[in-house]
Amino acid sequence: MYEKITLPNGVRIVYENIPYVRSVSMGIWVGTGSRFETAAENGASHYIEHMLFKGTANRTAAEIAWESDSIGGQINAFTTRECTCFYGRVLDTHLGQLTDILCDMFFNSNFSEEDVESERGVIFEEIDMYEDTPDDLVAERHFGAVFKGSSLARPVLGTKKTLSAMTSDSLKTYMREHYDAGSVVIALSGSFTSADIDRIAANFGSLEKKKNNKLKAAVYKPAIVTKRKNIEQNHICIGFPGISIASEDRFAFVMMSSILGGSMSSRLFQTVREDKGLCYSIYSYCSNYYKEGIFSVYTALSRDTEEKAIRLIKDVITDFTDKGVTDDEVRCVCEQAKSNILMGLESTSTRMHRLGRGELFSGRTQDVDEICACYDRITKEDIKRLAEKHLNFDNVSFSAVGKTGTADYYCEILGAK
Repeated sequence: MYEKITLPNGVRIVYENIPYVRSVSMGIWVGTGSRFETAAENGASHYIEHMLFKGTANRTAAEIAWESDSIGGQINAFTTRECTCFYGRVLDTHLGQLTDILCDMFFNSNFSEEDVESERGVIFEEIDMYEDTPDDLVAERHFGAVFKGSSLARPVLGTKKTLSAMTSDSLKTYMREHYDAGSVVIALSGSFTSADIDRIAANFGSLEKKKNNKLKAAVYKPAIVTKRKNIEQNHICIGFPGISIASEDRFAFVMMSSILGGSMSSRLFQTVREDKGLCYSIYSYCSNYYKEGIFSVYTALSRDTEEKAIRLIKDVITDFTDKGVTDDEVRCVCEQAKSNILMGLESTSTRMHRLGRGELFSGRTQDVDEICACYDRITKEDIKRLAEKHLNFDNVSFSAVGKTGTADYYCEILGAK
């Protein structure tokens, strides 16, 4: 059972005390990411994530790394389209030091022009790395195409053009405008004391309160995009409209994805890989955001077998939509979902991420028993209803990277309009 404190300035602290473990995980969650950026600011959230590790008024970048390692700690961060998180995990005896390091990074980072310039090169290399990773590239291009025209479509890393124009002042301005008290959640899970909570509250109590970051809705639009790349396999994504992160259908959607392509026993894996031997990897996944989402099927295969595999994937999805699922499939994926949740409780890091994400995106974190009950209530009729609504090839989208055909070629195979 977790508890929640809301400070007078709007900062929320959610925490779950587990006295029988020796570790504790702490995360500073901020409700901003690439989706909140203007076109000219694209990549600023991720850039700031990097800059917080480059040194503060009290510690150099090397000292941040050394101090973390010297207490056996693990400190890291990530940026998504809708949030940024700085987090760490240590033994409970070192929580005070972890809190001090994270707060120093959060409040006192230098943002020197020299560091901004050097880190720009690091991020350029990160962009190039993704360009050389076809499974990431095909998904990014897919996402950008179906949400084209909205801030949601922009890449989290930004572009070399937008990043080249950013300076110490512009990054500090973005941080000042978006890292406001109402957008910050502190999540804590593991072994700690009330004094640790008081210390965190004292650090964040002075954060300025402003208007929360606002979102503009994005609309899924069917699209087909290709990118020629001289690689051995063609990497493809087939997509359909998804759901929001807070949708009442989210549990049924997870189960639908699991049955279709979420495991080794899923229909796509068993048919396309095991029965026909057309690929090595194939899976489906949901990407859910505040107000919208996308459902995707990914695979990689040779140009020679590509058309046969795409037609087979379409047949599997169409059959899934027309005939529905079995009671045995529902029971199987229900147990998978509940097992993933319950086994995750053995990690303070997983627990902390549940708390932070739940509070930031939904204003609460569901109790594990409540979540399991939600999965238990899902029926095969619920899953068929979702499949009929979402997996319609009139709304199909497609992305391919490799020795690809034309967009018209894939449009004909998929029967897309």
